[in-house]
Amino acid sequence: MLQLLAVELIIMFVFMNFWFSVAIWKKRNDIADIVWGLGFIVATICALYISQTISTRAFVVSILVFIWGSRLAIRILLRNLKKSEDARYNEWREEWGDNFFQRTYFQVFMLQGLLILIISVPVFHIIISANPPLRLLDFLGIAMWSVGFFFETVGDYQLDKFTRNPANKGKVMKYGLWKYSRHPNYFGEVLMWWGIFFIALSIQYGWLTIIGPATITFLILKVSGVPMAEKRMRSKEEFQQYMKTTSEFFPLPPKKEN
Repeated sequence: MLQLLAVELIIMFVFMNFWFSVAIWKKRNDIADIVWGLGFIVATICALYISQTISTRAFVVSILVFIWGSRLAIRILLRNLKKSEDARYNEWREEWGDNFFQRTYFQVFMLQGLLILIISVPVFHIIISANPPLRLLDFLGIAMWSVGFFFETVGDYQLDKFTRNPANKGKVMKYGLWKYSRHPNYFGEVLMWWGIFFIALSIQYGWLTIIGPATITFLILKVSGVPMAEKRMRSKEEFQQYMKTTSEFFPLPPKKEN
């Protein structure tokens, strides 16, 4: 694992430096959002190459990562082609001032590369370990991943369809899956990574890879996911009412309005 991580660090360093250069050239730091999904695919391919032998479990998990990463990257690419740089990055441009290049390099691209490797630890463990035959935990993990993929994919589709309608400008999305969770797509992403962790539990010392799903859960619930999304919406009266009736994260039946 240590040898693999050393190689992965080098590959991710080169990968992120390339995309940092593209972002500076294009003056679009939101390229980092596209690179997020692609980074997991690159890290997985690297692990498969180093392992040389691919077990059934490693093949299945790699396919899951490829599906998730490519869908996410394509979705964000198509969304970004139709608009200017994301508001978050515009705000950081102004906030960071003279330190813009340094902070973009370290806080956006290098940090993202490091997080990709940490979250991918269960994937690495599955790929390089001696894999026993598939067990009940594997199928439970695949089922969890499938449910998570449903929530993320359908949630994103419903949100994109809602925001594309000019009549919904300034309104709050609270229909479909968004009726049961204020962030069904984030819930889905977290559930997918816990699903992969459950697959890793089928292998000796798999429990040590809990750092992967724990990291993505913390990021989404406390750092860059839910908090940043809700910060932009809390001033809206409609959203404040939405918060009273709808679960923040886990999909639950809506509460009755008082």
